[in-house]
Amino acid sequence: MPQYLKWFKRLDKILTSADGKAIEIWEFNYQLDNTVLSDWATHFRNQYCDDKYIDEYRDGDQFGKTREEYLLNRIFPDKTENFGPATRSGDFGELLIADLLEYLEDYWVPRTRYDNKTTRNSSTQGSDVLAIKLASDKDFSPKDELLVTEVKAQFSGKEAEDRLQDAVDDSNKDPTRKGESLNAIKRRYINEGNEKLADIIKRFQNPLDNKYLEEYAAAALFSDSVYDEGRIILTDCQDHTERDNLRLIIIHGKNMMQLVHSLYERAAHEA
Repeated sequence: MPQYLKWFKRLDKILTSADGKAIEIWEFNYQLDNTVLSDWATHFRNQYCDDKYIDEYRDGDQFGKTREEYLLNRIFPDKTENFGPATRSGDFGELLIADLLEYLEDYWVPRTRYDNKTTRNSSTQGSDVLAIKLASDKDFSPKDELLVTEVKAQFSGKEAEDRLQDAVDDSNKDPTRKGESLNAIKRRYINEGNEKLADIIKRFQNPLDNKYLEEYAAAALFSDSVYDEGRIILTDCQDHTERDNLRLIIIHGKNMMQLVHSLYERAAHEA
């Protein structure tokens, strides 16, 4: 488990949405600990580009003189150009949620979304985070669980935006999009020759014939400077087709965009 996850703290405090749903609150109290940040940077970098392939990938590329140059100019979203900063914050938020679900809540999260991007300054289409929990390690069961999470982030700006509402609204598309995302993940595992993981994904592609527990989540991440609980509780889930199976998650922490940029820079510099 990445050491940085010790900086998560789930609060006893629970907010309530406009339509009466509970909203869980997590604080992310990161510290300037070089050992932990370096460990995190390695884990973070490998979501985009496996260290064992990076030299082969950069060979012959005009930006491949160093690993750092290759990562910053070919792989990671740009710090300032066009949609680069927004993509950085979006990817960071999704990866934070993926780690929270996998390491703190014992889901398995397929990691195929970031290392095969065609355009580095745009987000990969489809459901943001798919998380799987199998009831048994022997046979598939109707108690197996698929959690589909939509993630939004706001780490800058002068005032809070309705990012949790945005996540809820986009999550309403996930009952349709999840099929496309599952297909893409399965194809990736088949192409890699990983039939075991492909079979796990296949298990969730036909809920009519192979029943399982299906849940959805909408998550919003904020920097403390734009964290406004008064706006958050205005979130309304009434129109969500899976409202009864919808989980609402908030994560907030100090100077989050500063952390995002520093983590990308560290991940490149220490490659």
